[in-house]
Order: sequence, then C-alpha cells, then structure tokens
Amino acid sequence: MPVSRRLMIAGAPLLSVLAAPRLARARDGATLRFVPQSDLAILDPVLTAAYVTRNHGMMVFDTLYGMDATFRIQPQMVAGHVVEEDGRLWTLTLRDGLRWHDGTPVLARDCVASIRRWGARDALGQTLLAMTDELSAPDDRRIRFRLKRPFPLLAYALGKPGSPVCVMMPERLAAADPFQAVTEMVGSGPFRFNAAERLAGARVVYDRNTDYVPRDGTPSFTAGPKRVHMDRVEWQVLPDPSTAAAALRAGEVDWWEAPSADLLPLLARSPDIRITLPDSTGFIGTMRMNHLQPPFDNPALRRAVLPALRQADFMTAVAGTAPEGWRDGIGFFCPGTPMANEAGMDALTSPRDLEKARRAVAESGYAGQPAALLAPTDFPNLKALADIGADLLSRIGVNVDYQALDWGSALQRLAKTEPVEQGGWSVFHTFWSGLDQLNPAVNASLRANGRAASRGWPDSPALEAMRDRWLVAEGEPAQAAIAAGIQEQAFRDLPYIPLGQLLQRTAYRRDITDVPVGFAAFWGVRRV
Repeated sequence: MPVSRRLMIAGAPLLSVLAAPRLARARDGATLRFVPQSDLAILDPVLTAAYVTRNHGMMVFDTLYGMDATFRIQPQMVAGHVVEEDGRLWTLTLRDGLRWHDGTPVLARDCVASIRRWGARDALGQTLLAMTDELSAPDDRRIRFRLKRPFPLLAYALGKPGSPVCVMMPERLAAADPFQAVTEMVGSGPFRFNAAERLAGARVVYDRNTDYVPRDGTPSFTAGPKRVHMDRVEWQVLPDPSTAAAALRAGEVDWWEAPSADLLPLLARSPDIRITLPDSTGFIGTMRMNHLQPPFDNPALRRAVLPALRQADFMTAVAGTAPEGWRDGIGFFCPGTPMANEAGMDALTSPRDLEKARRAVAESGYAGQPAALLAPTDFPNLKALADIGADLLSRIGVNVDYQALDWGSALQRLAKTEPVEQGGWSVFHTFWSGLDQLNPAVNASLRANGRAASRGWPDSPALEAMRDRWLVAEGEPAQAAIAAGIQEQAFRDLPYIPLGQLLQRTAYRRDITDVPVGFAAFWGVRRV
C-alpha cells in the first residue's frame, strides 16, 4: 500500500538520486529548463481541464481578462469594456497592436469564435452563453454581449485562471468542434510553441514571442504585462522523482514544478535550491465517480463510501506526515475563502466506521459489478490517491478493477461514457486547484447537469437550482447561505468526494528569480 511503500522509500532517496541518469547541463543562460508535473499529452487548452495543458495554454495563448494576486479580474487583451442597458449590454474593446503568431491581426470575430468554443466546455462558460441573447463582433475591435438578464460575473468568467481557461485563438481554429482537438498552436501569447522540437513523453519547447506587446501596468498573477526575459523554455518530462531531484541538484534543470514530498528534505539541504509554496489555496484532492454507469450510478453506493473514508489517509500517501504539507476536514469549497462552511461536514469528520460502510454497501443493492479505477502510473500524486482509493473501496466490499495506465491514456479514457466492458471507467482521483473551488461559479465538479457536466456526469436538479440562485444572489452573506445549502446537498448526491488539501511546494535553482505566484507561469522569470 502507498503508506508502507512511502515509509520504505523515504530512507533511500539519496541512493536513488545518486543512481539516477544525468541530463545534459544547460548551456545557455537564456534557456529555462523546467520539469512539469506530467507529460503534455493534450495540447488543446479547451479540450481538457488538465493543469499541465492549462499552463501550456497560458504560454501560447492570451486571455481577454486576467486575475491579479488579490483574485480581482483586470483587462488583459481588452483595453476595457462598457456596460449599458441596466447590465444587459456589454461592449468589450480590444487593445491596439494584438497579433497572432502567424502575423495576422487579432480581430473581434476571432474572439467571438473562441468564446463560443470555450463556452461549450466550461461550466461557467455554459452559464454565460445560456444567459446571452447575442454574442457578436460589430467591427474588428469590439465584442458585444447582449444578455437576457444582468450577469455581473461576465468578466470573471472570461478571465478566471481555472481550467479550461477562455483562451483566444484565430477564428479558423476556434471554429473547430469543441469536442475535437485543435493541434495547431497559433496564439497571441508571450511564447510560441515550437512544434518541430516537441518529443512526446520527453520534451516540449517554447520560444519567446519577440512580437508580443505587453500591456501597461504592474504584473500580478495572470494580469498585467507579461514580459518575457528567457529566449527559450524547455519542459523536460521526468516522471521518476529521483531523476528529477538529481537533475535539479546538478543544475541540469532549473525548476521542478511539483517535487515529491519524500524528496523535499533532500532538496532543502542544497544551498543552491529554493523551495516555496507558490499557491496558498493549494490543491483539493477529489474522488470522482461515473454517475452514468454501474456501479456508481447508484447514489446509495456512492454514499456508502463516506463512513470509512479518511482524508488524512489520502493526504499522507501524497505528502507524508509533515503537518505543513496538507490539511484535512475539507469540504466542497476551498478552506479559508468566503464560501467555505461546515454544513454537512460530519459525513467526513465524525468517527470513522468501516463496518458501517460495509453494511451500507450491502444494503445499497450493489451486485458486485467491477468498478474500473484509473491509476496514472506516471503521475505520482494521482497514483498515490488511486492506491488509497482502491484499497478503501476493496475493504468496504466493492469489486475494484485496478487499471494502471499513463496520464495521457487516462485523460483519453475519461472522455468515454460507455460501460466498463466497452472501455469505460468507474472512478478516478485527481487534484483541483483551490482557485477552481472558490465558489459555485467556478467549481466545475459541482455542476450536476447530466451529460452536459464534466467527466463523471452527475445529475442533480437540486444542486443546479441552488447554483442558479447563487449566481444572482446579492452580497456575500446571501451567497454564503446558499453555498452552505449546496454543500449539504452535495453530501447527499456526491458529485465527488473531497479528499483533503495538498499544499504543494515547488523547487528551483537560486539563480532563478521572480517566479510568479500561483501556477507555473514563465513571464517575468529571470536568471541572475
């Protein structure tokens, strides 16, 4: 099991590091070598919510709005907007000088097509488009929303950094089916995707976009000027943590996005390495079940898991026992933010009872159908969650079919709605950024609109009705009251199960400075 395996390897990281293969040392000070959390299996940032694809997308593409470090939305590609007709008419104006990587100008009709494509996939985007009577481009620089009723979250929807991000792309690409991948990476962002040097499973390369014109102001998270100081960024895909640690210690790579918790003490002993917590909202672990297919289309079986589930087991498997590495007692909204609440939390915080869970499984009518559990072997954090989840489900009487596969294959499998025997799936575990669980508007995993929802496809009219009320509620107290009701209902319907909050550290060489807060972004980064 993961906990015992963690104890077994914790005493031997140095030996593993010394034995790890070496990469070529970086020869060019203007090149940044970065180890991402996983391989970039999918390039299209609209097609998937995977954060590695989001990070790639934010390098190549730009957004109409950005979010600053205080979680406020600011203009990015737009110079500004005007709201008229009591909030029902928004006119956004693009700033001057925007060009695609192929040299053609960014036009409003490109942005309209991009918004429509993103809106077909994103939970908040779906809501925005449903409230829109007209989305048009009256000329080359203006984007017009004519709304059915006021929607104050419009700029927030277009600028939120959670996945999938509303990135802008040329109309010829954005006109593609939102459920089919766009593979030509032509954006207007601060980096150009170097397709010729991509080596699937090993390397992704980006070159500085010398034609990019940053906006004025002060950089802050995804808002403000995106000034690039590196001519080239190379992503080196190193699934083995010991290899990544050895490369960072030797100076063969500059930055490791998500170091294994087991290796943090080793890295901390190096005077050349800095370890920081880039995002205080952390990552929320989740167990997501397939609501379309047996066995977890049965809500009683989903609820049967709760009495035996210990968030601490999942977090310890990922981050060890260090108290600064994780938190438990986590509900459906990011802790420490306005919508976090205690409603229904006894489902996770009351004394754990394995026998009660076993009885609940037996009483649910479960007939022993295999539950295909996906375990990404090249993504250590997700593999650890999957191992604990598989053990938990097995101990309460679920027939677990453990499917070991790489992360890219897991993403492709998760798109399948077919039964298990036809290549479908039953349960998977993942992490969502705390930014993606701030409130009901951005928490896509809480959407419960059936086949229009994200993978897992929960269906709960009650949750959807409360979300609609939250979107138009006036003032934080009214929103917080509705959020408490949403959490209580979520513990009944279980669109997913929260597994705890991971406070993921990042590590980089000390000659690298100005690493942005939040997720891995590469504008502003310098070498000294």
